[in-house]
Amino acid sequence: MKHEVRIDPYRKISLRLIPLMMLLYFMAFLDRVNIGFAALTMNQDLGFTAYIYGWGAGIFFLGYFLFEVPSNVLLQKVGPRRWIARIMITWGVLSAAMAFVSGTWSFLVLRFLLGVAEAGFLPGMLLYLTYWFPARHRAKFIALFMAAVPLANTIGAPISGLIVDMNDFLGLRGWQWLFLIEGLPSCVLGVVVLLVLPDGPARAKWLTAEERAIVEADLAADHRLTSGRSLHAMWPALVDRRVLLLCASYFGIVIALYGIGFWLPQITKAMGFSNAMVGVIVAIPYAVSALAMLLWGRRSDRRGEHVQHVVLAAVLGVAGFIGSLLWESPWIMLCCLGLASVGIYALLGPFWAIPPAFLRGAAAGGGIALINSVGNLGGFVGPYLMGWIKQNTGSFTPGLGILAACLAVAALLVLALRHETRNAGHGVG
Repeated sequence: MKHEVRIDPYRKISLRLIPLMMLLYFMAFLDRVNIGFAALTMNQDLGFTAYIYGWGAGIFFLGYFLFEVPSNVLLQKVGPRRWIARIMITWGVLSAAMAFVSGTWSFLVLRFLLGVAEAGFLPGMLLYLTYWFPARHRAKFIALFMAAVPLANTIGAPISGLIVDMNDFLGLRGWQWLFLIEGLPSCVLGVVVLLVLPDGPARAKWLTAEERAIVEADLAADHRLTSGRSLHAMWPALVDRRVLLLCASYFGIVIALYGIGFWLPQITKAMGFSNAMVGVIVAIPYAVSALAMLLWGRRSDRRGEHVQHVVLAAVLGVAGFIGSLLWESPWIMLCCLGLASVGIYALLGPFWAIPPAFLRGAAAGGGIALINSVGNLGGFVGPYLMGWIKQNTGSFTPGLGILAACLAVAALLVLALRHETRNAGHGVG
């Protein structure tokens, strides 16, 4: 008797959802960090100091922090499809509006509002993945989804470097074209989300009844396995020790991530490279980071272990930062910063596989949002700190040392969770 060959439901789901989710996050992150390339000419055009630029780069995350948890609560109420579409359209409009910044206050206000508009996107997407994938697959698919971040830099960096040089085309400066060209596509993607993104497996018409039953059974098995130590109510989750430790850890991780991300184009530019060449050089470490994310996330799932994978990747990042302080050669320094980037991005898949191991339902929505919102305050601290240090010392070096310290502390905080999460299910410890 011939056995029917059918597609594994998770392979089918990943092919349907992950490319679109990656594209959404690609545009979200590109619209968030393209200010780093805009600054190559915008700062001089508008008279912004390194201090003002650092404020503008970081104030995005204050708006993000204030509206993150409410946004994720609303996502659960109205459904991922409609809420993610709303996020996409509003941030696309505001990102494009950055083209019309005319001074310090309009710059700061629009960056703050952009953070408000995007609040809830990442935790919403991470929560959405738990609707589809059981724990044994999560680090791999979280890493695949979040690989859109380094890919946004890999692809966006050289393109952004070229767009910035489009000065006086149709009367606009290159940095203005940058915001317009990279902001408006997000609005179109918001409409696409409304049309094609299902709210969950029960709404996915492209799954067969058998495939849907497999997914539901796997998720139910996860639920039974962790029910003894899982949190289900939102308010207890927001004060749970594990959640608070992850908040503090992610805060340090994000300080390092954005501390280098927003300033790497200017660090590279200060070495004497053209805008176009800066884009090419900056793209290289992010391309390697994207590959590292996929391989490290897959390895984490295969070993059934996440905490150690976070810590080892963080150690690699710290080593990269320290190396950038020890060598004065520009090329060696860039290679070391690239190594730091690889370590930081590689840890993200295993890191975000940890919270769903002990958070369920409303607790998952609120807890994941809290971790991301508190952590993303580091996105304010990192760029602001680097700008303040650069303006007061004339060098990026002290700031890079602080980024290394923050990442090291973050690794220790995650390590403190090893025994507490070991029995929460799925071998995350």
